[in-house]
Amino acid sequence: MFAHVRLICFDLDDTLWPCVPVIRAAEAHCYAWLQREAPRLTARYSADELRAHRIELARRQPQIAHDLTEVRLRSLATLLEDAGYPRVVAHRASDEFRAARNRVTPYDEVVAALARLRARFTLVSVTNGNSQIEHTPLHASFDHSLTAAEVGAAKPDPAMFHVASRRSGVPLSAFLHVGDDPARDVQAARELGLSTVWVNRDGREWPADIAVADLEVDDLTGLVAKLAESHSV
Repeated sequence: MFAHVRLICFDLDDTLWPCVPVIRAAEAHCYAWLQREAPRLTARYSADELRAHRIELARRQPQIAHDLTEVRLRSLATLLEDAGYPRVVAHRASDEFRAARNRVTPYDEVVAALARLRARFTLVSVTNGNSQIEHTPLHASFDHSLTAAEVGAAKPDPAMFHVASRRSGVPLSAFLHVGDDPARDVQAARELGLSTVWVNRDGREWPADIAVADLEVDDLTGLVAKLAESHSV
């Protein structure tokens, strides 16, 4: 099934590590920092209200909606300046959030599985999120890492895959994409002719209106086992 594969690209959030607890912790850390450094802001806005402001800003400025860091920065800068704080506070708050955002815990099998796969394939991470892979426990796991902010578009836009191909020198026809989202990962990759793997860690039902992935696994151990059938993994 995958004998043609030379490069494997991986989504990050909820594919290689759980996302929700990381975001919640990072949001709480950032808000606590703001309570100390910008108390006039937090007296006016709860954490939920700050989030709502970011969402509305992204809706009104779709040209930056793919860049979550920029959205956060602009939103905070606007509200902080209204509260009488200099713009630099927004940059510092953003840095605090991103540092906490990088404190991810990969699923148990991920580090070992990626090491086995990298011995045989080029590995690329592709994410719509704003984690910085070089500051996570997976900093040595990939040959290339791409974010929506860097590329200028978020999945399911095909730009991420095209940039991965140019950067790696591997044609899309030799790609395998691995992700947890049926639309943004599987369908988006398949529309470019890529082979696809759906990582379904929670036993979810596949959407009836999307064609199934080439392979479904509940963790990366299943992917390694499948690739061992056609490659020396």
